[in-house]
Amino acid sequence: MKKTSVHKQLEKAKPGVLALFDPDRMPMDTVKRVTEFVCEQGVAGILVGSSLLVSPHFETFVATIKKATDRPVILFPGCSHQVCAAADAIFFLSLLSGRNASYLVGEQVKAVFVIREYGLEVIPVGYMLIESGNYTAVEFVSGTKPIPRNKSEIAVAHALTGEYFGMKYIYLEAGSGAQEHVPLEMVRDVRMTVSIPLIVGGGIRTAQVCEKIFEAGADYVVLGSIIEQSKEQFKAIMRSLG
Repeated sequence: MKKTSVHKQLEKAKPGVLALFDPDRMPMDTVKRVTEFVCEQGVAGILVGSSLLVSPHFETFVATIKKATDRPVILFPGCSHQVCAAADAIFFLSLLSGRNASYLVGEQVKAVFVIREYGLEVIPVGYMLIESGNYTAVEFVSGTKPIPRNKSEIAVAHALTGEYFGMKYIYLEAGSGAQEHVPLEMVRDVRMTVSIPLIVGGGIRTAQVCEKIFEAGADYVVLGSIIEQSKEQFKAIMRSLG
């Protein structure tokens, strides 16, 4: 029987929540337990990636997640060396909001033959950083400035560019540990303009905020830091969506 693609699995799960695991911040001895926990709460899939990746256990980290769940395990790479065979798919990110060629296409070129060799399902994603109220790790590592919070028209133009480039998803990112989430008006404006699925992440800490982001038009919300900080709050968010 032919395996259902991750893209099709996600399409069936929307609106849904994707959990984000950072190998640099999650101890290896907790990975299996946290994977089981988020899946019990009903996440649609698990993203794995880091802005930097200093952990030497990346492949083991991903393989441990994969063994503990039947949900899609998707690489969410911050650079070309965050690729391994244990995952189901990879978000092939292009940082559209920045002008650093390394993150528009350079890191991607370095990774393509490894991705092909591993047989990973490739899901092209137009990735956009949105001003979040503080200086995030992804801003520092990528050397790019985020789109200003009050400039929805800039976000809309970049999102539509991503769709015209053939991206399968648009991802509006406030950043890990963001002070503020992506503005609801910006989510609405992008949703009204593009026809491809919309992912929103960063700074989402409460059920109320999560609900409003979905109401504004997000197809998927990404939760990462809140899983580490408060499992009860994460459970509350998931219950509100049930």
